[in-house]
Amino acid sequence: MAKIIDINEENMDEYKLFCKKSQSKEKGYQNKAKWIKERFKEGLKYKLLLVKESNKLTSRGFIEYIPGEYNWRGIQADGWMVIHCLWVVGKHKKKGHGSKLLEECFKDAKGQGLFGVVIMTAEKGGWLPKKALFLKHGFEKVDEITPNYVLYAKAFADDAPLPKFFPLSEETLKEYNEGITIFNSHQCPYVYDIVEELKEYAHFKNIPFQEKVLKDCKEAQQNSINAYGTYCIICNGEFVSYKARKMKETLNLIINSK
Repeated sequence: MAKIIDINEENMDEYKLFCKKSQSKEKGYQNKAKWIKERFKEGLKYKLLLVKESNKLTSRGFIEYIPGEYNWRGIQADGWMVIHCLWVVGKHKKKGHGSKLLEECFKDAKGQGLFGVVIMTAEKGGWLPKKALFLKHGFEKVDEITPNYVLYAKAFADDAPLPKFFPLSEETLKEYNEGITIFNSHQCPYVYDIVEELKEYAHFKNIPFQEKVLKDCKEAQQNSINAYGTYCIICNGEFVSYKARKMKETLNLIINSK
């Protein structure tokens, strides 16, 4: 048994968001909960996949999407629906649940008269989804950008203007040429912990550290540093990572970047 429910302000405390749901009292989750309540006003949809386990329904996946003008990726997609995240975990993968979540997005995008649906993918290095599910549903590659991001779109009309990545700037990256800089937002609840750990590490090692919190969708879209828009680490002017990894992994990447 499985069903999909639409999360809103009224039922969020009952069902909880998917990521870090077992740590809902911690700062990362609370930041996300506050962030998502603001995004509901902009048309964001957050839908949970509930499956029956041990005679009770529990969440084992979700999809988050938003009208393109309000997306938190480095994507120029006004008039489209942009998927931020789509995730199904464990033994529930490859059972059609991802397709059902995707169909929810199609339905909302069509209902709003949008051009279609956009997804940013990556084959390695982070939490962005792989392309297979989207190719299966008729998405086509429309753009790509460094380091390994690819933009796929499913258009509902042949004459739809194609979405694309906002350009990045090597010059902007070079402005952060001393120590560790973290660009982040509250869109991902896993980011808070690693930011705090890196801040403590930098202080202990006497390394210059700065945190750039992206406060709105325009800052995320046009940060000129990284198209992920939600989180990235720069060390001495070099891009290091866009995944909120464990501290040991992150430090290895930072050390190897020097």
